[in-house]
Amino acid sequence: MRGHWVYAPVLFFLALSAASGQDTSLHPSPEPSDAPSVELIILGNVQDGGAPHMGCSKSCCAPLYTQPNTALKVVALGIIDASEEKTYLFEATPDIAAQTAFLRAAAPFQTGSAPDGIFITHAHIGHYTGLMFLGRETLNADQVPVYSLPKFAGFIASNGPWDQLLALKNIRMNPLVEDTAVRLSAHLQVKAFRVPHRDEYSETAGFEIAGPEKSVLFIPDIDKWERWDTSLLSAIEQADLAFIDASFYDSAEIGYRDIAEIPHPFVVESLALLEALPRELRSRVYFIHMNHTNPMLNPDSEASRAVTAAGYGIARMGDRFKL
Repeated sequence: MRGHWVYAPVLFFLALSAASGQDTSLHPSPEPSDAPSVELIILGNVQDGGAPHMGCSKSCCAPLYTQPNTALKVVALGIIDASEEKTYLFEATPDIAAQTAFLRAAAPFQTGSAPDGIFITHAHIGHYTGLMFLGRETLNADQVPVYSLPKFAGFIASNGPWDQLLALKNIRMNPLVEDTAVRLSAHLQVKAFRVPHRDEYSETAGFEIAGPEKSVLFIPDIDKWERWDTSLLSAIEQADLAFIDASFYDSAEIGYRDIAEIPHPFVVESLALLEALPRELRSRVYFIHMNHTNPMLNPDSEASRAVTAAGYGIARMGDRFKL
């Protein structure tokens, strides 16, 4: 992998303390150069259904039923804040057990079984259903802070079995204010913003994460870039790293589904939109959230080679970035 402190597989993303306040600015106060590091780790890069994908008998999935690929997990990020000795998770996926174990192993300090905070983008199955494993049937966690925009928080509070997690105090919902940064520590902040997506049960958030030196844009799901009221080019120019929706490489890949039911920007569309970016800025962009049919899941595919040759990155399990 190229650039941005990429290391061997390990897990990390953002952590929030329960008592953290909210701040309208995104970037934390400057830290001295010897400040303990904050790192981001890729914990998964696959679309909600995972790989193998239930019902798929194509060559992309057939071998995985009997020979699973442990590098293929549903999309998630981890944050390790060494100075605060806290870990954070972005998205609660069906693969949460393996992902939190990976995160704990990556941390240079003793951690609990659950992260210190979980950030959720929206109420689609790959992004929140891992919360079930915090319940009494599994971990029986103690008031893990879950951060989301308000409609998602209301969805959890008013629907079973999720409301039982609140009743048993396995989790504690912390609704976020749109476009308002939450300060997790002196050197770590997160801001949620709205993006257009299929919002059947909740709004959909993207996240901006700011460490002591670098900021991150995380948009694993969006309908089409032109439906967003923000310019993708401008957003990337203002961030140091951007992890963006790569559900489908092109239209030929999803001939078995009506794209109107699952609108996402094709990777080829994103590449065309980003063509104006100079090469030094392209290196900030990493594609993530790939459908099981997306050839970019295979690092040796022609699609993967074309994307990396153009100067972009593809998020892989265990990639690490210093923030």
